[in-house]
Amino acid sequence: MILILAPNTRTDAAEYLQLLDHLATLQGVQVRVHSEHGIEQTLTELYLIGNTQSLDVADMQALPCVDRVVRVSQEYRVLGRHKDDMRPAYFDYNGVRFGQDTLHVFAGLCAVDNAEHVEIMLRALRDNGQVCTRMGAYKPRTSPYAFQGRGKTCLPYVFELAGKYGIKVVAMEITHESHLHEISEALHQTGNPTGVMLQIGTRNTQNFELLKIVGRQTEMPILLKRGFGITLDESLNAAEYLASEGNRNVVFGLRGMKTNMGDPHRNLVDFAHVPVVKRLTRMPVCVDPSHSVGSRAASPDGILDVMHVTAQGVLAGANMVLVDFHPAPTQALVDGPQALLLRELPHFLEDVQIAREAYLQRVKLAQKYQN
Repeated sequence: MILILAPNTRTDAAEYLQLLDHLATLQGVQVRVHSEHGIEQTLTELYLIGNTQSLDVADMQALPCVDRVVRVSQEYRVLGRHKDDMRPAYFDYNGVRFGQDTLHVFAGLCAVDNAEHVEIMLRALRDNGQVCTRMGAYKPRTSPYAFQGRGKTCLPYVFELAGKYGIKVVAMEITHESHLHEISEALHQTGNPTGVMLQIGTRNTQNFELLKIVGRQTEMPILLKRGFGITLDESLNAAEYLASEGNRNVVFGLRGMKTNMGDPHRNLVDFAHVPVVKRLTRMPVCVDPSHSVGSRAASPDGILDVMHVTAQGVLAGANMVLVDFHPAPTQALVDGPQALLLRELPHFLEDVQIAREAYLQRVKLAQKYQN
């Protein structure tokens, strides 16, 4: 059961302390407090964990400070979209809103190679009105001899350049708990010129100890990619690991499933699950067309497969697009063959906007026939 308190409830208020005292008397029930600090107000939710079936919703609704009560009816207790659950499906970070009704494009380098390419990329994003990017510093690779990323050595110039070009959020994969400290330290040393969305890659979706550690920090939001060889339910439970530890600012990423049924694409595209994730949870949903397709192949109509796949995800209601671009793909140290060219950036963004407008028209059409 979830108790949603009145907005801006003070944790030192007498009524709030009275509420906690009452909840402490409930047998077999533990209380976990979660506060969400937005731009305009602070929302506090109390999660009652344990034997809550005997608790009457009306009685709990009458307790001090309680605005609404939600009885958890799904397996995904924190992130799930429960019956009569009207909590907002969004979060704000560094001036950018991420929700189930927003859309942001994170175009950038799969792996940072040098400061020159980073600056060229970020300048192009700025010139095309973008405030988000992807920049890989830590790269898990199948071969131990492949390039593993620049690591912490590139963080200062990535963050400084992001600030220089007005980039608000950088999506960056981490593979070890030490990377949390390295990123936080680099942000602090450079004066916090930008924000970071921590990315948990497909290989670490079921690294439960890493999920717990990352979930305990609440300063940076998290992009969790679906595991490439597990069920959707297993991946959604991985996201629940993050939220159960305290960080509910989670975006769920679809990046294709590992099977030769997807050939000649790199993975079998799973973007039909965009509306499914939005129905089951309150998480924004990201699509990663680059790692789904894995090439620059184009159809006879002249449209790249990456763009076709992106449009499919956006038409289904995706809220974020993670896509590889590179100023010089032949020089890229990771996934160069699938990276789009900077001259294709305006085309890509305009194509995304066409798909987004079509999605919004479809929503209006659905509402028309529901009334």
